[in-house]
Amino acid sequence: MAIKLVTDSTSDLTREQAEQYGITVIPLNVHFGEELYRDGIDISPEQFFRKLPGSQVLPRTSQPSAGEFVELYRPLLEDGHTVVSIHLSSHLSGTLASAQAAKSMLEGDLTLIDTKSASQGLARTVIQAARAVAKGKTKDEVLDLTERLIPQTHIFFSVDTLEYLQKNGRIGRAAALVGSLLKLKPILCLDKDGVVAAYDKVRGRSRVVPRLIAAVTERIPAGSEVDLSVIHGDAEEAARGLYDAVAAQYRVREGVITSVGPVIGSHAGPGVLGVAIQPVLEE
Repeated sequence: MAIKLVTDSTSDLTREQAEQYGITVIPLNVHFGEELYRDGIDISPEQFFRKLPGSQVLPRTSQPSAGEFVELYRPLLEDGHTVVSIHLSSHLSGTLASAQAAKSMLEGDLTLIDTKSASQGLARTVIQAARAVAKGKTKDEVLDLTERLIPQTHIFFSVDTLEYLQKNGRIGRAAALVGSLLKLKPILCLDKDGVVAAYDKVRGRSRVVPRLIAAVTERIPAGSEVDLSVIHGDAEEAARGLYDAVAAQYRVREGVITSVGPVIGSHAGPGVLGVAIQPVLEE
């Protein structure tokens, strides 16, 4: 019997990451009007960002149902496996609530974790848990590691417009910025509760990357060993520049540049640029 790790598609795990670490990903859904797409299955990030500009309606999202979680968990539990299911912030989605409902219908060793994060911030915790599993750590050791990682995982990002966050109801504690930005660009974060919050604002796009770098080094000292992800929404060139600038400040064990997926893209919009960073802890 083994420890099996599950996460959801808002982790924005690359296909290579999911396959390398043996992580099962349950998709959320993206709706364009009456059209429904499973995140990362029926629609890719590239297809999503091509479709977005021509859409007459803003996309909305929905979590997997409890029944879908039951279908995923049941065979793993019936085979005697221990399941650790690691998800995005419960303040951003009802995904964890669906997983909790599914757990109440099942028997077996199933633990649910709220990372209070999303996108590659979530992915970073899942991957470190997978590394620990691969080294033969016990469930309690894996859970202890994730508990230590969650408050030390940081994600900062900038968006071209707050419209998507506002209209999808995910603007959280950054609501005060709406209507006040003019030529200013917001620097946002997920706070300790897993809520979108305003971190700073800068004048002009050229100052976004320096402020993101400063935000990261304010939380994790330069020179530390880290796992690093840079995320973007159809802005790969800017993402590469951001990655190089952040990586120059640290000893990077594992790094990735990747697009946000359709669900995160529905809330952040095109042009989002961000960094997720996590210290390397003893496993």
